[in-house]
Amino acid sequence: MDLATTHDWREGAAVPAKMSEEDSRADQAAFQSFVERNLRFAFRVAWALLRNRSDADDVVQECFLRLYRRRAWHGVEDERAYLARVVWRMARDRQRRPAREEGGMEMDTITATDHSPEAAAVSSSGMARLHRLIDALPEELRQPLVLSTLKEMTSAQIAATLGIPEGTVRTRIQRARLLLKQKLGP
Repeated sequence: MDLATTHDWREGAAVPAKMSEEDSRADQAAFQSFVERNLRFAFRVAWALLRNRSDADDVVQECFLRLYRRRAWHGVEDERAYLARVVWRMARDRQRRPAREEGGMEMDTITATDHSPEAAAVSSSGMARLHRLIDALPEELRQPLVLSTLKEMTSAQIAATLGIPEGTVRTRIQRARLLLKQKLGP
């Protein structure tokens, strides 16, 4: 591998100027492994904010493309937290654009598998109600709840993703769960 590097001012990372064909194939294989490990997670983070399958797919694809081009995925200490931050920010940017028609996929089609049609129908109506209640939560409570529950992120990862203190994350999750519990009733 040629040791000459160029500096990518957008990410602040040194990027190799040239790569041998063998190194290039190894890099592509490593990136493919990175994508396979994190694709579903990245989609779920984007989905949590956008609630539209097409937009979430676009954000995830654009995210992985940018990461590959900038080689920003190399040497990341906590892949999931880093990826969640990048996807979350890109999804927020997408969310600020003019809204597209609703054509999104319901979350239960992502999580529900191997159910009978009757069980799927019952689960679907319950999940739809839960999603409506979650969507009705204030944004500051909804974001940490979704990241912790659906994305299975730790408080530290959520704090890094949202740029807020870890204690605040825990408090907001507790408040969100309490509100949901009150709205769901006994």
